[in-house]
Amino acid sequence: MGLACVHCGEDCGKHPVMWDDKPFCCHGCKTVYHILNQNGMTQYYKIGKMPGIKVETAEVGDKYAFLDLEEIKSKLLDFSDGGVNKVTFFVPGIHCASCIWLLENLNTLNPGIVHSSVNFPKKEVYITFKDDEISIRQLAELLASIHYIPEITLDKLDKKTDGKSNKTLLIKLGITGFVLMNVMFYNVPEYLPGGEFLGDDFKVFFGWMSLVLSIPIIAYSGNDYFLSAIKGLRHKIVSIDIPIALGMATLFLQSAYEVISGQGIGYLDSLTGLVFFLLIGKWYQGKTYQALSFERDYKSYFPVAVTKIENKKETVIPLEKLKAGDHILVRNMELIPADSIIRKGEGNIDYSFVTGESLPVGKLPGEPIFAGGRQVGSSIELEVSKDVEQSYLTQLWNQKKDPLDSGAHLNDLVNKISQYFTVIILVIASAAGVYWLSHDKSTALFAFTSVLIIACPCALALTVPFTFGSTMRHFGRKGFYLKKTDVVEKLHKVTSIVFDKTGTITHSKSMKIEFIGEDPGNEKFLLIKSLVRHSTHPLSAALFQNLDGDDLFPVENFKEMPSLGISGEINGIRINIGSRKFITGKEDTDKGLKTEVFVFFKDSILGHFQLENSYRDGLKEVIQSLKGKYDLHLLTGDNESEKENLLKLFGTDTQLLFRQSPTDKLEYIKQLKGNGKTVLMIGDGLNDSGALNESDVGISIADDVYHFSPACDAILESGKFRNLHKYLKFTNTSISIVYVSFAISFLYNVFGIYFAVRGMMTPVFAAVLMPISSVSVVAFATFMVSWSARKITNKATA
Repeated sequence: MGLACVHCGEDCGKHPVMWDDKPFCCHGCKTVYHILNQNGMTQYYKIGKMPGIKVETAEVGDKYAFLDLEEIKSKLLDFSDGGVNKVTFFVPGIHCASCIWLLENLNTLNPGIVHSSVNFPKKEVYITFKDDEISIRQLAELLASIHYIPEITLDKLDKKTDGKSNKTLLIKLGITGFVLMNVMFYNVPEYLPGGEFLGDDFKVFFGWMSLVLSIPIIAYSGNDYFLSAIKGLRHKIVSIDIPIALGMATLFLQSAYEVISGQGIGYLDSLTGLVFFLLIGKWYQGKTYQALSFERDYKSYFPVAVTKIENKKETVIPLEKLKAGDHILVRNMELIPADSIIRKGEGNIDYSFVTGESLPVGKLPGEPIFAGGRQVGSSIELEVSKDVEQSYLTQLWNQKKDPLDSGAHLNDLVNKISQYFTVIILVIASAAGVYWLSHDKSTALFAFTSVLIIACPCALALTVPFTFGSTMRHFGRKGFYLKKTDVVEKLHKVTSIVFDKTGTITHSKSMKIEFIGEDPGNEKFLLIKSLVRHSTHPLSAALFQNLDGDDLFPVENFKEMPSLGISGEINGIRINIGSRKFITGKEDTDKGLKTEVFVFFKDSILGHFQLENSYRDGLKEVIQSLKGKYDLHLLTGDNESEKENLLKLFGTDTQLLFRQSPTDKLEYIKQLKGNGKTVLMIGDGLNDSGALNESDVGISIADDVYHFSPACDAILESGKFRNLHKYLKFTNTSISIVYVSFAISFLYNVFGIYFAVRGMMTPVFAAVLMPISSVSVVAFATFMVSWSARKITNKATA
């Protein structure tokens, strides 16, 4: 063998293409290496040894010229506004960590690319780009130039692709079942008494018929295992498909030798039975996992509501009931739940949640806006043009957070075990085969093949996603919604819990409100209500609910300053509402037990509202349950007015910090993490989004208004706050279930290998047991999570 290609690892042959004293098998591989080298991206080759794919030399030419057509572009783009576009490409060439690293750093190759992320299981790359710097055609050509060739399809749903894949598997299953029945029929004389009296001519005929029928089983039905094994070996990866492919090849070659040499009819019944049960297991596992993924991706919904306007009245409805044609109100900093058209007000849309670009885009009445944008400024009235796509919002939510620290250390452990598992199994199978070869050739073949088939880390690999997936599903049913399964493990590791106060441990629904100062009269109160309507802050919501009047005035130049207050103009009158410092310029020295909200009207201070905070139901029980298990902290932008009440709830061993700005909260979280703490931050997602994002786990409390925070890892329905400690405790149960499932998987492999090595198991029986092991572990994990969840629920209601 000659020199190996630096890019793809293929043999360079007698005449390698040389560049910079490095060998390449072709000019295509050399070009890709040259592009990456020019842009300082040679780390691609350090993540995985020779991770590239062999590049075909065909020129791209005008292959992607059709992407310049406007009607094609509009169908392909997921998002297009303000010069920023978002597109999803299916790239089947994605196969390893190096591929992911390169595709998520495309902005290094072209500055017009804002952001890119990879969905490895689906082989999809999501790219956000500026169309004035790079077109969608140039983007496709860039991917092709580094040989991640996108397969362009105008089918925006994955249903056809999935259907084709399932159809292919079912066809393979049907062919294998047909062959199995016939081969078993040909082998009937071998199973029944008196078969030895069958003439030799019949045995030879049946043997050849079995061999001919088995060829499509190897060449077609089982080809996925061979292709996967070969692809893995090319890239120096020992995959789990290698022992399966080796076992199938051994049975076929030995059987072919015996049939051709006239020594017998071989073991083709075992081969076809093996492939049949492997395909059944593959189909069942796929169906089971798809069912779990479907419920998680499409039936899960954000536990928030949207304000619907009907007959000039505002009503709060669940997000999943929103339909095209509905008119909704979107306040300052609220997320736009579905593609819509502005009907009233001026939009100032921040699309950073969608594109990563934080510069707001101005929108006028009649103009369209996309789901995932966030209104910055006064409220706007929208007409929904598309039904809400919860899967799209889920995807946007999951693209946030640092990809380098998923917290999924159990998955890392499984991956490390799987790397060595296959090599160990190959050694054991070879040793068993060599041992039995000197005793009984038939037993040697069965022992070798059965060890290869029975031992599988699939059950081990499925344990974590199914246990955490079931936990995530049960949490969702109980009002606690996780971004993804990794959050379960991160919650288990939490050592410190930081609470925000306003909107987190307090709520606005039952606040007692009193105005201190000269009576402003109904008209001024109506102007104040018109202004606070545009804010989602808990204190603004409390004032809006308690002030009378429905004929509200339009607000101009609305602004909201975090931790300070809000400002706007109504009929030319300037109104400011907020803290004492914001309105008077003086520090708040009042040590009372009530929160004060001051009002500046036109050219003088009108007075202030006194709001007596109401704590959430079950707060005392939650705090008492968390004490001793976690370090508790409370951060608030308010003054020390409620310090005495809070000390009674939290105790003197809790750190209480007042007058904390959003920046202060962020720095405090950084300080805790710097001291080695694993931090859970619980807030309302308004003034504390930075702290939520910085924490190891961020939980946003959702009331009846739609102020979903992209920075959070989980959303807790406000009515379920009293169960917070139970959710945290249940993550410990989930981890225990994972470890027990690991033990079951380990014992299955030990006992399976024990009987296989002793020659007491046929390859067909091994093929039956292999998927059963995976299904049994999945069933155990799912049942235990469900049973544990019911047990906790029954205790809560007892």
